[in-house]
Amino acid sequence: MRCVPLTLVCLIVAILPLVGAAPAVAQAVVEEDARAFSIGGGSFLLEAPAGWKRVQPKSGIVETEFSIPSAGDLPPGRMTVMGAGGSVQANVERWYGQFAQPDGSATKDKATTKAIKLAGSTVTMVDVSGTFKDMPGGPFAGGKTIERPDYRMLAAIIETAESGSFFLKFYGPAATVAKEADGFRKMVEGLVPAAK
Repeated sequence: MRCVPLTLVCLIVAILPLVGAAPAVAQAVVEEDARAFSIGGGSFLLEAPAGWKRVQPKSGIVETEFSIPSAGDLPPGRMTVMGAGGSVQANVERWYGQFAQPDGSATKDKATTKAIKLAGSTVTMVDVSGTFKDMPGGPFAGGKTIERPDYRMLAAIIETAESGSFFLKFYGPAATVAKEADGFRKMVEGLVPAAK
């Protein structure tokens, strides 16, 4: 069927596909925006991997939090972002203390750490696993510790010149963390200064 230019029928036929696509495009933009976040008062930008769901932080000291899809029927992973004080080494040692080894060996002997330079900042990457001594209420809530065997944590301490240090901690069942480990590393390596 041939349309006469600018007839109502032609306009409706031309517009209908666009109307149907608009909500999907808008939804994709919202989901994309939810993955992007900043640290250092907006000084640096990062973007979480596709499939990670931004959620309301469980604690007031956590600035940004994501729930990470689980591997199989395991619990989901959790990634928290927060600013904190103390030296890098003191915080890494504290994280070692949150894990116990089934064979009784020292966690720090099985963990790995490395420092890299990204966006003009020093970033210390930590990979630690074992039985996680989880404190769901947080270290200051006085709650009990729950031991979670076969857990793993990937973490990054980003030292900024202007705003101090920021911690990104991704932890959960070892299989869940292994499945999403590359995404976490790519997210950290994608750290960029915000445009001023």
